Amino acid sequence: MMFKRSSLKWLLAAAAALMLGGAQARPFDEIKKDGKIIIATEGQFAPFNYFQGTKLTGFEVDVAEAMAAKMGLKVEWKALGFDALLAGLRQDRWDMVIASHGITEERAKAVTFTEPHYCSGGVIVAKDAAIKTAKDLAGKVVSVQTGTTYLENVKKLAGVKEVKNFPQDTDARGALLTGRVDAWVTDRFVAKQALEANPSGGMRMGDFVFVERIASAVAKGNSSLAGEINKALAAILADGTHAGLSKKWFNEDIRCK
Repeated sequence: MMFKRSSLKWLLAAAAALMLGGAQARPFDEIKKDGKIIIATEGQFAPFNYFQGTKLTGFEVDVAEAMAAKMGLKVEWKALGFDALLAGLRQDRWDMVIASHGITEERAKAVTFTEPHYCSGGVIVAKDAAIKTAKDLAGKVVSVQTGTTYLENVKKLAGVKEVKNFPQDTDARGALLTGRVDAWVTDRFVAKQALEANPSGGMRMGDFVFVERIASAVAKGNSSLAGEINKALAAILADGTHAGLSKKWFNEDIRCK
């Protein structure tokens, strides 16, 4: 949940919530008066958002905290399944989502995206050194996370024998490690960390299947909040905070060029 991802399921849930008359999203002035912004993430997508014990951490958690500080706000975090995150914006269950959502036309119909806080894409990971490119996935079984742009893009590839989707990206990785699939498609930085953390696992990173811009999201039409988030993002990009966090988590600059 990264660089990370789309689903018809959550879109239908969001539409249903809207039809049922969900609560009005809080504009920035109301959030500012409260002094606290409620932000939802998945908490299962290292190194972007995950738990170390009971502590929520990761690049996106740090970015969100830094942006909130620029806005003069404290953060109340919510962590839950990836598919429920964007739908929850329609129900005013939280003010903002930051969970490696790739910007897509489908998603943009249901939520308002901010400017991207990083760029990445889906890469192929396999144990077989011969599986490197999208063409190499012909006749192969591929694992991906449910509700992601990885799933959507792999399903578009010609010749893939089977696409197995799992509730969490770690489950999709596990399927590769245990030999239940031939390849795993995930975010480039997630793949990079997984290979570094498990050098004896025999996994190799191949080519990009697609590239995308990753952004946080707010309720559709909540332009006052989106505008303030964009100002805060611009501020941490300008003052070196974002660069420092990129170095901390990835040892490289992951901004969109």
